[in-house]
Amino acid sequence: MAEPLFSPFSKPIYVMVKPAGPACNLACEYCYYLEKSALVKEDGSGSLMSNELLERFVRDYITSQVDRRVLFTWHGGEPLLRPLSFYRRAVELQKKYADARQVDNCIQTNGTLLTDEWCEFLRENNFLVGISVDGGALFHDTFRRDKQGRPTFERVMRSIEMLRRHGVEYNAMAVVNRLNADYPEDFYRFFKQMDCRYIQFAPIVEPMRDPATGRMTVIPSSVSPQQWGEFLCRLFDEWVKEDVGKFFIRHFDDVLANWVGVTPGLCILAKTCGQAGVMEHNGDVYSCDHFVFPEYKLGNIRNKTLTEMMWSPKQFRFGQSKQTSLPRQCKRCRYLRICNGECPKNRLSLSVDGEPGLNYLCEGYYRFFEHTAPFMERMAREILAENGNGKGGK
Repeated sequence: MAEPLFSPFSKPIYVMVKPAGPACNLACEYCYYLEKSALVKEDGSGSLMSNELLERFVRDYITSQVDRRVLFTWHGGEPLLRPLSFYRRAVELQKKYADARQVDNCIQTNGTLLTDEWCEFLRENNFLVGISVDGGALFHDTFRRDKQGRPTFERVMRSIEMLRRHGVEYNAMAVVNRLNADYPEDFYRFFKQMDCRYIQFAPIVEPMRDPATGRMTVIPSSVSPQQWGEFLCRLFDEWVKEDVGKFFIRHFDDVLANWVGVTPGLCILAKTCGQAGVMEHNGDVYSCDHFVFPEYKLGNIRNKTLTEMMWSPKQFRFGQSKQTSLPRQCKRCRYLRICNGECPKNRLSLSVDGEPGLNYLCEGYYRFFEHTAPFMERMAREILAENGNGKGGK
């Protein structure tokens, strides 16, 4: 059978970059990067991207884009382990190769290394900062400690205050774990009191092998499916009272997008995936940040272009497998078009038919979709009516 044909002009390429690889100054209990240092082949750089590789990436990433707007996402590990001089050089290179394109930057940080100098640079260059904070001090410090075992909440809050004082745009990445999942209202009100308008709640589901049985399970800090459903429902009930259009919760926006019939911003709820790759500090490119394993390596930027790798048959198969590997239970589900099986990394459970590949969080998501269906249906009708065509389009 012939390989499918690809057009490198149909969608923009998105590759998140990790200039310090999986290196981090924290030791969060649930971090899925901790194991990656043993999987990423070193090139003598000590987990630091070289200036030569930085320039190669910036040039290739910009020239591979079909849109006039280019988004760079700096991630980790902890990307602020690289000095300001590294990012100043990155901005210079972006200007050098922009060729009339608009270049935007966002950076995801644990918020413990920010300084006034950093904040001034971020503001001057219009960086959007994603900052990780898991709620109040008790919730945050239980799992998010540094390598010396010290709490980090106070440092993060000082950094958020610095960002606000310097006028840096930021949003919050909040991890939902087995502890804070039982307190959705408190969790949400914490962000409202900060006046943080854009929040992404990310459930922790990290697999591990049970040493007693040899079976796959999840680490103790992972949220349970029942907790996740209860969390989303109660969070939604709190949000919908008076915060619609004021505070923006990523899951709610993307569920509504699927009700309307447009592609959601979060890849986890999209029909297929494979549009968001990741490049490590040594130039290795992988299908997805959650799949930095040898079998998902697409190549190295020193030997292949990003276009070649991201539009390769291998990456196409990876993206399509999200849909083609769904168990029958998912295919029969009334909410398939809303959920699409969620993220493949979470497909750890057996279906009611005994098939592998059911999403670990399925029960929780189903409860949430049932709970919010009347609101989502009404909102979808209003949006489609405003558009004047009565239907959405993928």
